[in-house]
Amino acid sequence: MLQTRVDSGLDGVIVADTVMSEVDGEAGRLIVRGQAIEDLAGARGFEGVAALLWDGFAEGGGDETAVRQGLAQARVRAFAEVPKLLPAARGLTPVEGLRVGLGMLADSEPMPHHYLVCGALPVFLAALLRAAESKSALAPDPTLTTAQDLLRMIRGNRAEEAFEKALDTYLATVADHGFNASTFTARVVASTRAGLISSVLAALCALKGPLHGGAPGPVLDMFDEIGTPDRAEAWLDDAFASGTRLMGFGHRVYKKRDPRADVLKNTVATLPQTAGRLAFAVEVERSAIASLRKHKPKQRLETNVEYYTALLLEALEVPRSAFTALFAVGRAAGWCAHIFEQEKGGRLIRPQSTYVGPRPQ
Repeated sequence: MLQTRVDSGLDGVIVADTVMSEVDGEAGRLIVRGQAIEDLAGARGFEGVAALLWDGFAEGGGDETAVRQGLAQARVRAFAEVPKLLPAARGLTPVEGLRVGLGMLADSEPMPHHYLVCGALPVFLAALLRAAESKSALAPDPTLTTAQDLLRMIRGNRAEEAFEKALDTYLATVADHGFNASTFTARVVASTRAGLISSVLAALCALKGPLHGGAPGPVLDMFDEIGTPDRAEAWLDDAFASGTRLMGFGHRVYKKRDPRADVLKNTVATLPQTAGRLAFAVEVERSAIASLRKHKPKQRLETNVEYYTALLLEALEVPRSAFTALFAVGRAAGWCAHIFEQEKGGRLIRPQSTYVGPRPQ
């Protein structure tokens, strides 16, 4: 058997073929099922992207109307679990609460599991956020889209159309992104035939780690520390001099600008209430790039998806503690797609290791 030594982080290692998405870090490009993310996210929305990802693999795939109806029915079904979820998740963070909620879903559930999971996450998240404010959970409205209903269930009433559209674009933008840590985790678990619910639960646990899903909140913490545009240059100079990691900048794969950052930057710009914060963020971005050229002239640093995600979710009045959980609502569509693809043609994922411990004499 051919054995190949690889980097401990599997950088550059190809482990499977996929039709789901291509992350081209050198070109700064993201393609999802044949379409550039810049053209896809705002045009099709979350249900449209989910239908595209599931096309050829699952019920409703390719049919946006069917996906919208399936997710609406799933939200109604999931709401029946809320009375059990809330006491079990008391005192937990939103993402920990989602972990509890997914653990309550049975493999014997007759509803197609991709609908069940992707419908349950927004219902559970809204209920958890309202419970944290001592408010009763609101039942889903099956006539609405996922984004529209999620904002309504969080706020208590329909949001302005611009905010609903912004959340819809966000969920679509983050739905899939190659073999990231959580997606790869989902595929590993799916390769054992553990089932979709267990695979998504495992992916959520991987996303919970701060090196994968925890950056948007700290971006706002950084903005708070900087305070005003006139302090940005000095703050960033100190950060580079001390080796402080800048939140919302750089990416493990992208060597050029993360294309999702531009999609979300343009989306934030459609929300007039955030104009001041957007101008501030643009100034911080400009100062960061200028400071980098001064301190590390050979290194390139661009904003990533978390940078403008932070501004967008703040504008939507989502608590910082819930940013990772809301990301999971969008990414679940991609997790399900990769699980289907893995189950359809993949083998049990079983890599090997090099033993470096002691040996018996």
